[in-house]
Amino acid sequence: MRQKIVAGNWKMNNTLDEGLKLTSEIVNMVNDEVNTDVRVILAPPFVHLTQVRGLVKDSEKISLSAQNCNENDEGAFTGEISAEMLASVGVQYVILGHSERREYFDETNEQLAKKIDIALANNLKPIFCCGESLEVRENGLFKEFVSNQISDSLFHLGEEDLKKVVIAYEPIWAIGTGKTASTEQAQEMHAVIRELLAERYGADVAENISILYGGSCKPSNAPELFACKDVDGGLIGGASLKSRDFLDIIKSF
Repeated sequence: MRQKIVAGNWKMNNTLDEGLKLTSEIVNMVNDEVNTDVRVILAPPFVHLTQVRGLVKDSEKISLSAQNCNENDEGAFTGEISAEMLASVGVQYVILGHSERREYFDETNEQLAKKIDIALANNLKPIFCCGESLEVRENGLFKEFVSNQISDSLFHLGEEDLKKVVIAYEPIWAIGTGKTASTEQAQEMHAVIRELLAERYGADVAENISILYGGSCKPSNAPELFACKDVDGGLIGGASLKSRDFLDIIKSF
């Protein structure tokens, strides 16, 4: 059975004190209110990781993620963070290829393939993001575009390594544009991704890869989204910064 996952990507938000307060609220709520087998993942800014780890390390339901890592082992890369550094402070997951990293920092599929490898080599589980822009969606090329992102960055992996990867589909065109992705559109793309994995690795492997939805998921639409056959949870942005909203999304399962 696929792991159900709700991951909160805080992006560049929250001071340390704010982040610790939010973490404490989430930990207490998860312990008190969540009785299902949902894996909760928190991805705070780098400077929060060590202290957030201290608050979640005793929780069986909550894991810690970083928002990015560099593709190199070490070296003169000022301002960057290595996968080994993340592992050394107890990080378990790392978000790679987020649409904002691709857009603002020009990350390529080839670069992300290297990041996937270095994360796996350091026993981190990648949350690999993929998704199309409004232009690509309107041109009707979105299935091919997302398929290329996945094949270019993941298909060099062997079966056992691929099983360690979580995929997050982001309909970039539906985030902050005033347009809305329907539940049917979300399910369609998740099914396309799973079929692509099945063609390369077989149905058994594809059926056990968690695919998250990352398109403005919130308490009001999470139940309908999570009821879709191929949607296994969400990569949550803004709603993860409010403990009650985040918990309501987790409880949507």
